[in-house]
Amino acid sequence: MIKSALTRLEGPLEPLLGVLAGVLLFCMMTLTFADVVLRYLFNAPLRGSFEITELMLVVLIFAALPLVSRREEHVVMDFLDRYIPLAICRVLRALEHVVSAAVMFGMGWLLWQKAGKLAAYGDTSAVLRIELAPYVYAIALLIFVTALIHLRLVFSRRRDPREETRETGAA
Repeated sequence: MIKSALTRLEGPLEPLLGVLAGVLLFCMMTLTFADVVLRYLFNAPLRGSFEITELMLVVLIFAALPLVSRREEHVVMDFLDRYIPLAICRVLRALEHVVSAAVMFGMGWLLWQKAGKLAAYGDTSAVLRIELAPYVYAIALLIFVTALIHLRLVFSRRRDPREETRETGAA
């Protein structure tokens, strides 16, 4: 039941987060371009462009995290995998996702608490006075989504890349 609920959640979530990441990246690029042109051609930099870029970068990173986790495209060191039996690799993979989910839930919980404190204090960015709490709440939610994805991956039956190598005869 939990697995099917997570699968239904991931369906619309993946394209939504992909579009969000793409739009943020494009906006960061456009803002940086405009700031550089205005700064060097007209000696008139955009006020607060660095702050806006920082906030967009943070959201971009955490919007992409669930996508990377779902596709299991994190950087891995697999130089020992060919020497470990497949059954042990599967157990290690499940353990990896359990630990990742636990760490993500912990991080999400801490960030949720931090966002509450930021909201209570009314913390804002230095130059443009942008309220920071909504950004931290959004990051916490994205981390919780990533944790749920890792929990689902514990029970997924994804093929091991070594099996594909054996079937194709590639080295």
